[in-house]
Amino acid sequence: MAEIIQKDGTWIFDGDALRLIPGRDRGVALLRAALGELVVPVEALAGISFEQGKRAGRLRLRLRDGADPLLIATGGRLTEPHDPYQLLVEPDRYGVAEYVVDEVRNALLLDEVPAGPVDRYLLPGPSLPLSFSAGDGTAAFDGEQVRLEWNWKTEEAKAAGGPRTIPVTDVRAVEWQPAAGLENGHLRFVVRHGSATTPPKYDPHAVELWGFKKDPLMALVAAAVQARIPHPAAPAPRDTVPRQADGEDHDVLLRRLRELGDLHRTGVLTDEEFTAAKQAVLKRL
Repeated sequence: MAEIIQKDGTWIFDGDALRLIPGRDRGVALLRAALGELVVPVEALAGISFEQGKRAGRLRLRLRDGADPLLIATGGRLTEPHDPYQLLVEPDRYGVAEYVVDEVRNALLLDEVPAGPVDRYLLPGPSLPLSFSAGDGTAAFDGEQVRLEWNWKTEEAKAAGGPRTIPVTDVRAVEWQPAAGLENGHLRFVVRHGSATTPPKYDPHAVELWGFKKDPLMALVAAAVQARIPHPAAPAPRDTVPRQADGEDHDVLLRRLRELGDLHRTGVLTDEEFTAAKQAVLKRL
């Protein structure tokens, strides 16, 4: 086992997974403290490096593209203090850091872990439930639905619609963009049949972020939702029911239901196939 303990956090490698535990020092960023301990399996790792510095060194962990919903949701826009895959190392612990690097690299070689992208989540995302306030609202997620509530700073046109509840099944994409310079950031949930072009200031599916201290916490909500929607690189599901053009006729769908029933009764479709196909048609009614 390889272990390095620092004020910034503790990394422990047991050969199968790397445990990343944020430190309790006051300088540890809010996002890392709220995220808590991460367990990264070897199969999710693409590499590790250590950089020495005059005052401190830095361990950096690189994950395979697509393995972590947090990295997918944030798109590489997490700044260094909030990045859970970096660890500040004091000069007197440089030797230990290099030992950790060697152990992880040896495990990757022995297990023949490819460095390429994956099409499924290898980390579970942040623990639930989550609720954070920043910018013009509060975002909460319980695993089944997102709830957005507005504060006194919300644009009147958006606040007039009241709190917004979004079933996770309606979310097709998540956007988290930090504020940069004079540009505000946002947390946006792109829903089915919705628009992703409305400015976050007016979008009832978005929280506008202004670059304050708690803004990065919204990335945890983004990651938790991302972990529960289809992976962006996952193969497209095979529909038992062929897709039809938008606005398909109601009678056509009813006829399709009767046809599925006949196929099920004659044994062409299994119970599972029939249930899946029927649900796909009912969603279009």
